[in-house]
Amino acid sequence: MANSSLPPFPELEGYPVIVVIPVAWGDMDAAQHVNNTVYFRYFESARIAYFERIAFGLDVARSAGPILARAQCQFRLPVTYPDTVSVGTGVVGLGEDRFVMRFTVVSHRHGKAAAQGDGLIVSYDYRKQRKAPLPNDTRAAIIALEGFDAAAPPGLPD
Repeated sequence: MANSSLPPFPELEGYPVIVVIPVAWGDMDAAQHVNNTVYFRYFESARIAYFERIAFGLDVARSAGPILARAQCQFRLPVTYPDTVSVGTGVVGLGEDRFVMRFTVVSHRHGKAAAQGDGLIVSYDYRKQRKAPLPNDTRAAIIALEGFDAAAPPGLPD
């Protein structure tokens, strides 16, 4: 969640969910910067915080839940230990059975974005092992959290 004691990062404006993660020494690789795979864990931490806020997929044994179908990341600058990152996430498009989340990772040390990416989340029925329509309460929770127009939320980006 957003923390009012954090310095303002313009790159995180508009994100409804922000998590703060300390960089661990073990996150670095032989090139002495945070390994590229760690950024996907940062995205995951923010994604799960978002799902908790909208109560989506907390009990996949009994209901539809999220499954990550695709993820991509653009690396902007190397992060090293010691540092802390803030990761903002939000939904930028809604479909009948899926939505797109955008992520921005900001280095506190550098005071700017270290990486940006997105992920395609599909609503999935884990009992039937197939995609499922996005539950109405999940759609409503996303619309409310994002402040979208309920009558015309943004469609999926191309």
